[in-house]
This record gives sequence, structure tokens and C-alpha cells, in this order.
Amino acid sequence: QVQVVESGGGLVQPGGSLRLSCSASGRLFSMYNMGWYRQAPGKERELVATIASGGGTNYADSVKGRFTISRDNAENTVYLQMNSLTPEDTAVYYCNAISRLLGINYWGKGTLVTVSS
Repeated sequence: QVQVVESGGGLVQPGGSLRLSCSASGRLFSMYNMGWYRQAPGKERELVATIASGGGTNYADSVKGRFTISRDNAENTVYLQMNSLTPEDTAVYYCNAISRLLGINYWGKGTLVTVSS
């Protein structure tokens, strides 16, 4: 079983920045494909950004140029740097660890990001 834990959420003003962290347990972290998703009130969960085991990244159009996903395999951690935040970015942000090769698909409990003045 893989434990996935998000941190770093909070209240930030519009135009501000925030960095989320996600730690995932296991010796084979470098083989996990990792992703950040978010769910705003009354909306479905949506993809924000993903980073593959090989380092390739993918972003939702709504965050391109503002958010950056990265990973530190030595620390079993993936990050989401969020800049130029707007109220529309307010959501619970979830981290996902997935690998078809390893047969895993685990979610964290989420961290709340609120963008408001």
C-alpha cells in the first residue's frame, strides 16, 4: 500500500503564490507517475498537472504558464508551484500516485487552497 499525503494548502491573496507538496511512500517512488488534481465546490475533480516517472509533464490549459509540477525522487516528493493565483483556483487539491506496471493507483486526502482577498 502506498501512502499519499499532501501539504502546503492555505489562504492566499489573488496574484499570490503557493507551493504544494505531496509525499508518497514506497521504495519504487521513481517509477510512480504522479499527478495533481483539484475539485472546486460544486464541480467535478479535474486534472491540474501530471509528471511521469521519466519526468515528462502535462498541464491543464487553465494553469499553463502559471503552475509548475516537479518531483524529487530522493525525497519521494512531488511539488506543485502555483503562481498568479486567481479565485478560480480555489479548490481542494489532490495528489495521485499511479503505475500500471506496479498495479497501483492511490490518492491523498487533499489540501485546501483558497484564493481570496
